[in-house]
Amino acid sequence: MTSQPAGDEPAVICKRPGCGQPLPAQDRGRNRQFCGPECARRYHNDARITAAAAAPAGDADPLAALDALLRQGAVLARAAREQAASLDPAAVRAQVAEAEAARRRAEAAAVTAAARQAEARQETGALAEALAAARDDTAAAQAAAQQAADAARNTAAELTQLRGDAAAQAAAIQANADQQVTAARQAQTSAERERDDALGAAHQARADAGTEITRARQAEADARAETGHVRDDARRERDALREHCQAQLQAERALTAAERARAERAEAQLEAERADRRTLTSHLTAASDNGQAPPSRHPHPPASGARSK
Repeated sequence: MTSQPAGDEPAVICKRPGCGQPLPAQDRGRNRQFCGPECARRYHNDARITAAAAAPAGDADPLAALDALLRQGAVLARAAREQAASLDPAAVRAQVAEAEAARRRAEAAAVTAAARQAEARQETGALAEALAAARDDTAAAQAAAQQAADAARNTAAELTQLRGDAAAQAAAIQANADQQVTAARQAQTSAERERDDALGAAHQARADAGTEITRARQAEADARAETGHVRDDARRERDALREHCQAQLQAERALTAAERARAERAEAQLEAERADRRTLTSHLTAASDNGQAPPSRHPHPPASGARSK
C-alpha cells in the first residue's frame, strides 16, 4: 500500500506543520507520515519542547507532571518505533521493545500512583527515578535509532557495492556464455558437416555394398549353374561308367560261360577217349589170352575242338 494515492485524489502531505511537501511513493510497509527523517526529527523536537513548556512548575501536582512526561515518553517511543519500522533491523526492534517496556513500566507506576494518591508525595522520589529511567530509555532508544539509521546507510552502501559487483560478474558470465554459445555453434556446424560427409560416405558405401551384393548374387547364380552342369556331367559320366561296367561284366560272364562250355566238351571228349582205351585194352588182353594177334588199332578221330593230353 502506498502513501501516494493514484488517480484524481489529492496527494498526502507531510505531517510537520509548515512543511507542505508531498509524501514519497512507498511499495510496502507502514504508511509514511513525514517526507523525510529531518521533518520527523524536527516534529518530535517541537513536541518535546511544547510538552516541557506546558509542564507546571513549583508545587504542581506530580501526577499531572508524571502524566505529561509519560505522554512525552509515549510520543518519543512512537517516533522511535516509526523510525525503527522504516529501517526494520533486528537491533532497532530490540531497542524499541525495551523502550516500550520502560514506557509500560512507567504507565504501571502512574496507575499505582493514582491508586495511592494519599502516598503520592512520599513516592515522588521513586516516580522521579522512574521518570529519569524513562528519559534514559528514550535517549537510548533515540541513540539506537540513530545507530540503526547509520547501519542502514552503511548497508545501503554495501548493497550498492554488491549490486555493482553482481553486475560485473553478470557481465563476465554473459560474455563467457556468449563465447560458449559461439563455440557450441561452431561445434554444431562442424558436427553437421561431419554428419553430411558421413552420410555421403554411408550412401557411397551402401551403393558399393549393393554392387558387391549383386556381383556376389550373380557369382552365386553362376556357381550354382556351374555346379548343375558339373553334376549333370558327373551323372552322365557315372551312367556311362555304369553301362560300361555292366557291358564288361556281361562280356566276362559270356566269356566265362563259353570257357565253361568248352571245358565241359573237352571233358566229355576225354571221357570218351578213356572209354575207348579201356575197351581197346580189354580186347588186347582177351586176344593175348586166346593166342590171337591183337587187332589193328583204329583210333577214333579227335573231335573238333578237343584237347589232347
